Amino acid sequence: MIEEMTMLHTPLAIFMMVGLLLSLAQQGSQQPAAAKPKAHKWDFDHLAVGAGPPGFTIAQTGPAKSKATWAVMADSDAPSQPNVLALTHTENRGRAFNLLIADAAEPADLDLSVKVKAHRGKEDQGGGLIWRCRDENNYYVCRVNPLEGNYRVYKVEGGERTMLESASIELHSNQWYTLRVTMMGEHITCYLDGKKLLEATDSTFKDAGRVGLWTKADAHTAFDDLTVGHAETADKPPQK
Repeated sequence: MIEEMTMLHTPLAIFMMVGLLLSLAQQGSQQPAAAKPKAHKWDFDHLAVGAGPPGFTIAQTGPAKSKATWAVMADSDAPSQPNVLALTHTENRGRAFNLLIADAAEPADLDLSVKVKAHRGKEDQGGGLIWRCRDENNYYVCRVNPLEGNYRVYKVEGGERTMLESASIELHSNQWYTLRVTMMGEHITCYLDGKKLLEATDSTFKDAGRVGLWTKADAHTAFDDLTVGHAETADKPPQK
């Protein structure tokens, strides 16, 4: 009798087990996807003119005389009205690099962009972006220089700058340019006004780090619409 009852209930048990497994699989497939990293954008339009931006630290690389002054400024030519962020005063010269570094860390694999306009500078002009920044002496940087007529990507390691790639291009002072860099793993790609100009491979800095803005020596430069997102989720910088 026990054997007959076991045989009678075995198909039912199997059927119930299969149903349970299918239900669990369906529930698993309906779990919400992990949240994608959000893009950050700084347009500086709602900040007080004359003040420095909150959430950033002023720093320098190399034999700097003093830290540069960075401030929000009104600019009728700003890509997003009414303000820009500008390096307004520096006494630095030579191989001194002026930095403005965001305090919060960003992903290692990122999509980073900014609009840049060179105002003036006898030794140097223009500027650009830094990323995977550990501190003021260790980071990647891509920048434009109207005086030299080139667009370059470097690494700065232990305070020493090494060029990774360069492109010669006609550039002008007092004209806005859009710089964009993506980095996935060891691969760096740099764009200027939407055109891919530089590619490089480097493994010096592998981890997440901070991002920011960069000029050299006496370059007085304006920046607008600093944007950063995860490289896997931001093929293009988000629009305002």
